[in-house]
Amino acid sequence: MEKMARVTTALGGNTLTGRTMFCHLDAPANAISVCRDAAQVVVAGRNIFKIYSMEEDHFAEKLNLRVGRKPSLNFSCADVVWHQMDENLLATAATNGVVVTWNLGKPSRNKQDQLFTEHKRTVNKVCFHPTEVYMLLSGSQDGYMKCFDLRKKDSVSTFSGQSESVRDVQFSIRDYFTFAATFENGNVQLWDIRRPDRYERMFTAHNGPVFCCDWHPEDRGWLATGGRDKMVKVWDMSTNRAKEIYCVQTIASVARVKWRPERKYHIGTCSMMVDHNIYVWDVRRPFIPFATFEDHKDVTTGIIWRHHHDPDFLLSGSKDSTLYQHIFRDAKRPIDRANPEGLCYGLYGDLAFAAKESLITSSSSSHDSNRKPYDRRHPIFFLRKPDPTEPFENISSGLSVFETGEDDMRWFVETAEKYALAGRPLAELCDHNAKVARELNRFQVAQTWTMLRIIYGTPGTVPPANLNHSIGKGSSSMPLLNSFKEVPPGMGNEPRSEHNKGESRADNPKDPSSANNDENEETEGSDVPADYLFWDVEGDEDDLYMMEPELPAEEQELVLPQEGFNLRHDITEDPSALDHLQEKADSPHVSGNEAETVSLTPVESFSLISISHSLYENRLPSEFFSPVVRDMLRFYAEQGDVQMAASVLIVLGDRICKEIDELTQEHWFTSYIDLLQRFKLWNVSNQVIKQSTCSAINCLNQASTTLHVNCSNCKRPMNNKGWICNRCRRCASMCAVCHHVVKGLFVWCQGCGHGGHLQHIMNWMQANSQCPAGCGHLCEYS
Repeated sequence: MEKMARVTTALGGNTLTGRTMFCHLDAPANAISVCRDAAQVVVAGRNIFKIYSMEEDHFAEKLNLRVGRKPSLNFSCADVVWHQMDENLLATAATNGVVVTWNLGKPSRNKQDQLFTEHKRTVNKVCFHPTEVYMLLSGSQDGYMKCFDLRKKDSVSTFSGQSESVRDVQFSIRDYFTFAATFENGNVQLWDIRRPDRYERMFTAHNGPVFCCDWHPEDRGWLATGGRDKMVKVWDMSTNRAKEIYCVQTIASVARVKWRPERKYHIGTCSMMVDHNIYVWDVRRPFIPFATFEDHKDVTTGIIWRHHHDPDFLLSGSKDSTLYQHIFRDAKRPIDRANPEGLCYGLYGDLAFAAKESLITSSSSSHDSNRKPYDRRHPIFFLRKPDPTEPFENISSGLSVFETGEDDMRWFVETAEKYALAGRPLAELCDHNAKVARELNRFQVAQTWTMLRIIYGTPGTVPPANLNHSIGKGSSSMPLLNSFKEVPPGMGNEPRSEHNKGESRADNPKDPSSANNDENEETEGSDVPADYLFWDVEGDEDDLYMMEPELPAEEQELVLPQEGFNLRHDITEDPSALDHLQEKADSPHVSGNEAETVSLTPVESFSLISISHSLYENRLPSEFFSPVVRDMLRFYAEQGDVQMAASVLIVLGDRICKEIDELTQEHWFTSYIDLLQRFKLWNVSNQVIKQSTCSAINCLNQASTTLHVNCSNCKRPMNNKGWICNRCRRCASMCAVCHHVVKGLFVWCQGCGHGGHLQHIMNWMQANSQCPAGCGHLCEYS
């Protein structure tokens, strides 16, 4: 760290001196906190709980609070806080649900003071009141917040957010009675410690869990929140309704937020995963950090400013088992490396391009024949004039916008609205979607749907014309080859001259040979007439399959060779002949060859009879084409048509999902859903989420869904257990007609609030106009 600068800050009677430095810890840190005089820092984690003093150029270990031969889970800390009024008082949140206080003034080695075991799950956060010495607040995974008086053994108040786990709790710096709590479902609640029965205010802050919050040290009404949606939002709580005034977009989930002292618009953040850096943002410029610290090699788990009046020193702990003190002067400034060029596509295909003003000016005035002049005939051109009053450094760039018009994306909207993705047989879905694509002049997409119908449609639903066009006349011998254990080379490529004969016979409905009989019907997809199945074979049977009989083209009937034996019975269309033949085959008077021929039972020897049943498969299995379909989906996705890739995934379902990894499917669905929501196609987006083949997408509809039920009598929140209100001890939903508890569908009047069972209210309103509860209100049922 020899290149780092040394900083000295005078804070009243104290002076902070130091430079960028670090020390190695025994284990990864989960949280850090500093004492009141900014001379010591406590580091807590699952396997570490130590206090370090901060010298001028290094950290010095002062105290190890993990004592004993077998440390209990009380030492496994998820959070730690140092009281800002009592330098000997610490509090930790344990992973076993215990809140522990520590008294550093104890003369013994074990500094543990009190244990509070009221939480049933992991405690995520603890917070001391900024002015009350004995008041401690905790938030747990069990969904409850508890306020402890350190002079008592039990909690004095319990706050239930009627929601999922509590991720953070913070006392307001300016308002004595107020604290904020953030929840897993994306909500933020404001509570008054004097009223534990109900929150004062609640609003949805993020799309997903809210991991952290922090009150502004100077502005009383500002509250910053960070969540899994990669956003940091600043809320103005001084109004009747929470108002979002700033929003910062980061690149990963936000784990910690801390306002920078003495800088009203600066806030520090660190991420929960992926990103190891610490960022300091100016909330007025939300897309590029004001400063970054890139020292940690793993996820940063805790950040805190060393003193609440010093903006130059920042402390951080990480999973890489290091503790850092960062000097703001040594931070990197991303604005110095910002690229003045930019390129972006709009929703309807408009293209915006930004470049240095010098490039635009020089290119337009250059007479160099080797350089193409900057074309400004078509685009709309903007050039922003520098504003000397703006607090940020300006980059002089010119902006060009190439407009294409909204009609260019009409096909996407109509395709999304008209596509059928479920509820019909696969063949009908493919035909419908092919028709939609054809109407929009997207012929390649239409042909793709047609091919998918041919590949994955059942044999009974695929017309012969489609098979002839898709497979071809020369490929009908492929199912034969699949039935052989050992296939002679070159058999699949030999032409068949007799293929047309089988087609002509099938096309003639008056021909008795086209009847649906196993004995006399030519097997579908085969080029060998059924008469050959009753033929004794001599010689090399491989050569038999390679023979091409030379018959006149006009001859329609096949003449048996001289070696063929005479048929023992006449072949008729009588279905009862099947039973007759089976009985004959089972008869002890029938010879072995005769029984084998009549029953058409497959044998292990290589003969025409052994493959007679396999000839009914006239197509290759759909699994054979899975690699081709997979490559087709990747082709469409790479071309930007993620709509086609996602739609085919939904229509084919399990037939193709196993060929594409989960992450790729999630990426395609996420991109398609994002496009649908940009075009405000909310119903289609919801349908895609519901029918997607990716588990990570299916759960999007279930995320952040909370049902709040209030008692109809006292208007207080109901407990999730039972039908009786815990406060007024009355049933919350009583039917005004039958006076029983409504446990199913409930309907009520929006005027007076009375209601009951749907059928009872309907019957009442048919004959009466006044409320059945007797309140005198004229209710209406629509």
